[in-house]
Amino acid sequence: MKLDLSKFTPTRIAIHLGAWIPLLLIVFNFFSGNLSVNPIQDIEQRTGRLAILWVMLSLSCTPLATIFGWKELIKRRRTVGLYAFMLASIHVTIFLALDYGLNWSLIWEQILQKRFILIGVISFIGLSLLAATSFTYWQKKLKKNWKRLHRIVYLIGPLVVLHYAWSKKGDLFSLQGDIVRPFIYAVVVTILLVLRIKPVKSGLKKLWNQLTQKFTRRRPSNHSIQTESASR
Repeated sequence: MKLDLSKFTPTRIAIHLGAWIPLLLIVFNFFSGNLSVNPIQDIEQRTGRLAILWVMLSLSCTPLATIFGWKELIKRRRTVGLYAFMLASIHVTIFLALDYGLNWSLIWEQILQKRFILIGVISFIGLSLLAATSFTYWQKKLKKNWKRLHRIVYLIGPLVVLHYAWSKKGDLFSLQGDIVRPFIYAVVVTILLVLRIKPVKSGLKKLWNQLTQKFTRRRPSNHSIQTESASR
């Protein structure tokens, strides 16, 4: 059985390495004692930030593919989404098993008392639903409803940012406290959602095509360079 190396495109390799290397670094830092004085909280926060990053990456696939013609991203969109779910699952597992020791009464109490945990639970349920129905079987089974269902990612993006912002000691709305990273996440998610608006997406695609055409016209072809060299 021959290994088809053509399937291992730079984009595909970058996606897999981008997901696993940060996790391996967390494991390495854990065993080498390079985490904070509260390692469980540190790992919980790191995996949470990674999950948010991959949710944003999943939101970026369609706009980048449409505007810049990077068609391979459409093929890799499911992989990116599944990595977002994987990282979110690790984050939730650490919260449930290591942080609260599977004490379900205490966990339920925290969900009801702390709004950021409630938003996190809603976000994770949404991600779980998207991951479970991301396969071809469900696309065929649900048909048009499959696309409608997967549009909840537009809601999950803002929710995970809100979950993170409310978990920090700061107020994003009054611009006080620890807000830099939540603010950056909010801006990025907003831009990615705006890029999905049809007139914006179409306008940027047209602009990009015009720029590439101008660049192509200005750039001398290999044939013209060879002709010019021969004439000399």
